[in-house]
Amino acid sequence: MLRFESVNRTYADGTRAIKDVSLHIKKGEFCVLLGPSGAGKSTLMNMVNGMVEPTNGHVYVGDLDLNRKNRVKIQRQIGMIHQQLHLVPRLSVLHNVLAGLLPDVNFWRSLIKAFSFKDQRRAFQLMQEVGLEEKHLKRRASDLSGGQQQRVAIARAFISNPEVVLADEPVASLDPSMSRSVLQSLKAAAQSHGATVICTLHQLEYALEFADRIVALREGEVFFDGHPSALDAATQDQLYDITSPAPESQEKVAA
Repeated sequence: MLRFESVNRTYADGTRAIKDVSLHIKKGEFCVLLGPSGAGKSTLMNMVNGMVEPTNGHVYVGDLDLNRKNRVKIQRQIGMIHQQLHLVPRLSVLHNVLAGLLPDVNFWRSLIKAFSFKDQRRAFQLMQEVGLEEKHLKRRASDLSGGQQQRVAIARAFISNPEVVLADEPVASLDPSMSRSVLQSLKAAAQSHGATVICTLHQLEYALEFADRIVALREGEVFFDGHPSALDAATQDQLYDITSPAPESQEKVAA
């Protein structure tokens, strides 16, 4: 489904963010990119949606080479869950979910929020899938808790039937209990809709619990690539050393 072939990324200041990475991520796989800040996780992930271009090498989504010619077509196959969520605080939960359809909706229809009944019904179904009750439908996004807002972001990412969903640190500011609940919702949605997920995390604990595959990065290079069950005790210890402290020590946001 996704292929990285000898990709490198060097920035203008000479920083080599990604160093000769080759990966093949299968359709439907829940792949966690693991590593500390600055390891290259976000750079590698953003190569998939064309936000970052490789200095050398190629990225393929399906059979398409992600180049300037194919970029828009590929971007329409990709759903995004941002660390900062990018919800519109004054809009309702329903219209924040429907916002995921904007790239495919006529400009004037989008301006007056004239979404079809079919689209609205799908948005409501997705809300239910991620654990949001009907009573949240018309609430403003700004009135929701951190965990609820993240669920809205997940529903929005899936409404366009993406082939690939990119989740950038989706539980960075949530407490451990809510982090696990949100990741369960994300993985369940991906399995239900047959989507491939690339999810960046700092926490090894969550990667071991939810990933079908872990790709650990250190200074732009792949340190480990495989199923969580392939991690022996020594490798786990090394991964703990290069990742952030346990999630219990992070800033917590109520569910």
